[in-house]
Amino acid sequence: MIKIATVIGTRPEIIKMAPILDQLEKKGINNILIHTGQHYDHEMSQQFFLDLEIKKPDYNIGVGSNSHGKQTADMIKSIEEVLIAEKPDLIMVQGDTNAVLAGALTASKLHMAVGHVEAGLRSYDKTMPEEINRQIADICSTMFFVPTEESAVNLLIENINPHEIFITGNTVVDACIRHLKIAERESNILTELKVTGDIVTLTMHRAENVDNPERLRNIVEALLELDDLTVIFPVHPRTLKTLKKFGFYNKLESAPNIKLTKPIGYLDFILLLSKSKFVMTDSGGLQEEAITLNVPCMTLRYNTERPETVTAGGNILVGAEKEKILDVYKQISGDPRLYKKMKNAKNPYGDGKSSENILKAVLTAYNAGKFDINAPEEMEGHVVRELLTINEDVTVSKYEQMNPAYTVNMVFQDNEIKFPHPDLNLKNKMIMFQIQD
Repeated sequence: MIKIATVIGTRPEIIKMAPILDQLEKKGINNILIHTGQHYDHEMSQQFFLDLEIKKPDYNIGVGSNSHGKQTADMIKSIEEVLIAEKPDLIMVQGDTNAVLAGALTASKLHMAVGHVEAGLRSYDKTMPEEINRQIADICSTMFFVPTEESAVNLLIENINPHEIFITGNTVVDACIRHLKIAERESNILTELKVTGDIVTLTMHRAENVDNPERLRNIVEALLELDDLTVIFPVHPRTLKTLKKFGFYNKLESAPNIKLTKPIGYLDFILLLSKSKFVMTDSGGLQEEAITLNVPCMTLRYNTERPETVTAGGNILVGAEKEKILDVYKQISGDPRLYKKMKNAKNPYGDGKSSENILKAVLTAYNAGKFDINAPEEMEGHVVRELLTINEDVTVSKYEQMNPAYTVNMVFQDNEIKFPHPDLNLKNKMIMFQIQD
């Protein structure tokens, strides 16, 4: 029987892994939950797991806040002890936090298989700790569960074997569907906030915004002019500190259109988001949740590792310039057709069956012995890669059956890179294949 260890450390990880943990429990699969405690407060207490109706952690490492280096080092030390004791067949990590980095790196050093949920995301901004974490986690991984074809192509470009990449959709969709049902039963946030009329939910915590007085001033001044709706702003502790430091907090607090609150619980937040007319955020995960819940999103950043939300039409990057923020807001709110288009943008992250898709791929790989990581016992030649135009009416899987030594790495069509799905017809397309010489 397969044994799976899951490493989580932050609220978003717990939320997105909840549907997978749910599936593991329902199917009676032996699973160990390791909570690093990267974030720890009331929200991260045992009550949070009870609220989401998932199992309590088997291990609480409790590293707390610290520098990236010390925090990650403490996690690696403790996770290693757990993995040596438990000997799981697969370690599952999700996203791009320090817990993900520590879990994936520790497992790879122990020659244990790693499954990376939400693999392949790239902002290519190496000033972001998350970008470093997700790239290193992918280097250490055995199975790559990517949300979209675009993220799959990112991995192909980095020379990941397409047979190890699984386009599963994003568990954020499963999580939103699952958790909104719980929130509708349990949350009273709308009554507690006493809000009437249209609302915009705002979150802001990234250092490039909240630690930069010029950017923060621009965003604050834009918020003060959104006087035709109510801005609900759960203020992150880091943001609260800098708002007060730079003298902006009192302006927001006294503005009639802005309601500042302490950080609110996840179930309250997901219900609030579902009832919002807009969301403004610099969070990555919230861009996904917004398009899943059909809420137009304005992202207070200049890049995003969720470009699919922009391509789909549900999200617009507005940066941190006052005029840009206001122009985009006025454009969306003043054009009912544009607003409806954004609200009804097709969700690129799937249909809510991602956790089922992931578990199916895991069990198939386990039964095929794919988790055995051993040193080579025979001499291996070097890898040869070539480009070839295919004129035959043949699919990727058929082509590889006809040429057993070949792996189709990429397919090129109309100057675009396509993921080599097994049933993709290769006629009149160019492929990049590799062969062991």
